Amino acid sequence: MALPMNRFKKALAEGRAQIGVWSTLPSPYVSELVAGAGFDWMLLDTEHTPSDVPLMLQQLQAVAAAQPAAGCAPCTPVVRPAWNDPVLIKRYLDVGAQSLLLPFVQSAEEARAAVAATRYAPAGMRGMGGSMRASNFGRSAEYIARAHEELCVLVQVETREALDQIEAIAAVDGVDGIFIGPADLSASMGHPGNPRHPEVDKAIDEAIRRIRSAGKAPGILMADEERARECLALGALFVAVALDLVALRSALDTNAARFRGHLMSARAKETSY
Repeated sequence: MALPMNRFKKALAEGRAQIGVWSTLPSPYVSELVAGAGFDWMLLDTEHTPSDVPLMLQQLQAVAAAQPAAGCAPCTPVVRPAWNDPVLIKRYLDVGAQSLLLPFVQSAEEARAAVAATRYAPAGMRGMGGSMRASNFGRSAEYIARAHEELCVLVQVETREALDQIEAIAAVDGVDGIFIGPADLSASMGHPGNPRHPEVDKAIDEAIRRIRSAGKAPGILMADEERARECLALGALFVAVALDLVALRSALDTNAARFRGHLMSARAKETSY
């Protein structure tokens, strides 16, 4: 049985921009819904959500079952473990994740550790899992030899110190892309809660250029449409432009607000009698 092709990794290698959505609602039902919207990729988060490996397995199954929007290719899931930890990486790979976004990578050494955790010996340190879902429960005879070809390793640079190491991190063989984390970066630069501070925007612009110049794919989460388009124009190749939780919250708040004034007025009239 042939390994599933990682369309997302292939697109990044070819320099084709991929538009994504950030998913922080840890529900397979929601994951299937989001995966059918028509985005190229979706981030399935475990760093800032109450998710874990068993639940992520169900989310990956749900994404695989989703029917893509008309004219769209199936959405590629990108899993973010809670930390750049070889045990977590091994477990998410074993349940079938092919693309990982690893948080808070500060140096080339940490980037090499991330890559090593995705490779079997002698190229790395990933443990042999036997008959796990990633190898179709042991039915794929070529999985161990070729798994790395379809694995996409993305690392996050989220501090001023990490930005200084972009070229060294990009030089690590096996790193496919470097993701800039605007929220943590803004805090690191002395502007917590203000990821659109001009100093932060400037640092991000420079980082995107440097990552592309180093031959790797830059990525970012940017829900502001105008700014997201700016990042794409600068060379960002994987850009998340929406968040499922925020989209749900905003739609609910807006709908509630439409009727809140009417209801308050009606209740005021009732109490005036």
